[in-house]
Amino acid sequence: MAAEGPHSFSSIGLLYNRAMTETLLITGGAGFIASNLADAALAAGHRVLILDSLVGGSRENLPKEAVFLHRDIRDTGLEPVLKAEGVTVVSHHAAQANVRVSLEEPVLDAAINIMGGLELIRACEQAGVRRFLFASSGGTVYGEQSEFPCTEEHPTAPTSPYGCSKLAFEEYLRAYQRLDILDPVILRYANVYGARQNAKGEAGIVAIIAEHLLDGRPPTIFGDGEQTRDYVHVGDVCEIQNRLLERWVPGIYNVGTGVETSVNELYERISRRLASPIEAIHGPPKEGELRRSCLDAFLLEEAIGFRPTTTIEEGLDHTLQYYVDRASESQAKARALRRSLQRDL
Repeated sequence: MAAEGPHSFSSIGLLYNRAMTETLLITGGAGFIASNLADAALAAGHRVLILDSLVGGSRENLPKEAVFLHRDIRDTGLEPVLKAEGVTVVSHHAAQANVRVSLEEPVLDAAINIMGGLELIRACEQAGVRRFLFASSGGTVYGEQSEFPCTEEHPTAPTSPYGCSKLAFEEYLRAYQRLDILDPVILRYANVYGARQNAKGEAGIVAIIAEHLLDGRPPTIFGDGEQTRDYVHVGDVCEIQNRLLERWVPGIYNVGTGVETSVNELYERISRRLASPIEAIHGPPKEGELRRSCLDAFLLEEAIGFRPTTTIEEGLDHTLQYYVDRASESQAKARALRRSLQRDL
């Protein structure tokens, strides 16, 4: 039976310690993080299926080499697909991830994040898929931290229905581990950023600032801007999943750099790189927003020999190039459209 302790290592890690081609089902694979994970898994030689409702994701993020399943995480009947496709690992990233929405519609939040997740667990149980990677949220399950950076032993005290649903699903996975049905890996992500992040999401602060500045508009910083977050580049998240596929060690792991960066500092770094003179607007603080958040990933490094290493400087250089290129492409299309319209007049 798999180890009961949430942070202890088990013989499962040795059982799966082998180099082989896996078949992954990645839920939410048309979104920011999961589409990058799909690319990385394919590049490592694995086979990938993507399940996404396309409510929040985009078709343009889907790799051509992946098998796409256009369906909602709450839909039943996934078990025959898992069997027929020979799925060996599930990477569950589909979610209702907006804290504000969870406050306004907690039933919807629970329906997607808990009930949808349980449909996935049931399909895995019926299909005999044991390895289950879950994208949890270190920024919400801990609530207001009392130590910085915090370890996995820090008390959990979510302050939103979203954080509650993430933590509740963690407990379901641990129960199924004790029942010897699943071998789950729970990753408590800090603030992940990188290419393809959606500027329309409340957590996509890097994308929001970049797109505003490139469009010549001042972004809004809520509160005094001294609130801090632990920013993790999506490339490090991809490396973590690929390493887990080589050596699967069930447990709960923080995914963070252990470095705090304030919103004001982040804005200064981005505006300097984009050579933008635009000053940010300060608005009222968001209700329930955490003041500080920072995670210790020592346990993750012990398990797989890796922790997030990309500095905020390196990550921003890579990420901002993506938004600059996209803005240039949009401007070129706009110019071509204007020329076409002028010819038609």
